[in-house]
Amino acid sequence: MKHLTTSQVSAIDQQHIWHPYSSMIGQIPTYHVASAEGVRLTLVDGRELIDGMASWWSVIHGYNHPTLNDALKQQIDCMSHVMFGGIIHEPAALLAKTLVDITPDGLEKVFFSDSGSVGVEVAIKMAIQYWHSLGQSKKSRLLSLRHGYHGDTFGAMSVCDPTTGMHHLFKGSVAEQLFADAPQRKFNDTWNESYISDVEQKIVAHADELAAVILEPIVQGAGGMRFYSPHYLKRVRELCDQHDVLLIADEIATGFGRSGKLFACEWADISPDILCVGKALTGGYMTLAATLCSEKVSHGICSGEAGVFMHGPTFMANPLACAAANASIELLLASNWQSRIPEIEQQLERGLAPARSFDNVADVRTLGAMGVIEMKQAVDVAEAQKQFVEKGVWVRPFGKLMYVMPPYVISDEDIAVLTKAMVEVAHALA
Repeated sequence: MKHLTTSQVSAIDQQHIWHPYSSMIGQIPTYHVASAEGVRLTLVDGRELIDGMASWWSVIHGYNHPTLNDALKQQIDCMSHVMFGGIIHEPAALLAKTLVDITPDGLEKVFFSDSGSVGVEVAIKMAIQYWHSLGQSKKSRLLSLRHGYHGDTFGAMSVCDPTTGMHHLFKGSVAEQLFADAPQRKFNDTWNESYISDVEQKIVAHADELAAVILEPIVQGAGGMRFYSPHYLKRVRELCDQHDVLLIADEIATGFGRSGKLFACEWADISPDILCVGKALTGGYMTLAATLCSEKVSHGICSGEAGVFMHGPTFMANPLACAAANASIELLLASNWQSRIPEIEQQLERGLAPARSFDNVADVRTLGAMGVIEMKQAVDVAEAQKQFVEKGVWVRPFGKLMYVMPPYVISDEDIAVLTKAMVEVAHALA
């Protein structure tokens, strides 16, 4: 394999590589990572950074974990990939059964895909094809929540917040969906039925054209890192049942323990009709997603005009990715995650609390293994990133938010370093 010098990597990066949500004009500096181990990223100049992002929610067991490494090494000697059309293999069978066993009751069918956004596309197509198969093709729109985020492909983008998702840039190309006000009550707030009024009005008014309501249960992630009341989720489930609308729960970010429950739907003790999982599914080792649905949905789709579900990714149920997922889930379930996640939450709460007194801070909030400092003004990402790296941590702000969702294996000492850095950067930005 050909190797590049550090300067060659930098030159190629600046000239040719387009990073996520970035401009090719006036580029924000990037940091060259040479290796990763545990919760640390090592830069090419030898500096080590405590990773507070878990590579966007996914690396829950840390980097270079021997159990996950061994699972992949064993699988690659057997087969790295095989088409899934007409073929089954052990890693996929084991993963499907495990997902059915650990997700909320009633989700019996598993459709694999290769990324979270595609998993949401699959969910949307399932909902629409379900109603078409039942002879109700008018039910083809989705109701989503403002401040929601579900991915960057076209179907997924159509149910993201219309303002932050810049829908006007793609007008005429992105499906026009319906949007209800974002949940206004925080996770532990006392419940009042008026808090559900907007979404209730929209479900009632549009039930005849709604295929599904789609939401992120309990935690609105990339759309604002907002934590809302379980009562809201429970009432949406009830409203969907009352008005014959499917419920899609996007647990791509929240699944596998992040919120303090194995799946965030458990906070409200509800089961959706369709569930999306991804990100931490493989422990951050491989790209993989799964969309689960009830037998009602699968039977409805397959008894209709097409007779089959109209989707089939090339790398569906990739054996390497499934092997990584099986090892990751087994590792998680065998760990003390039920006690460790609340401990992480308490430490994040204590560490970030001083920022509540800053004039430039709008809010500080924590839930599970997630901690957020919301500023009153948008954060200068390049400047904040520079300060974080100088303090030995990796935190990637967006909008007004500085947030962390560290690997579950992070030590108490490293959490203290992370939160101290966040508080200091928030203070410096004043």
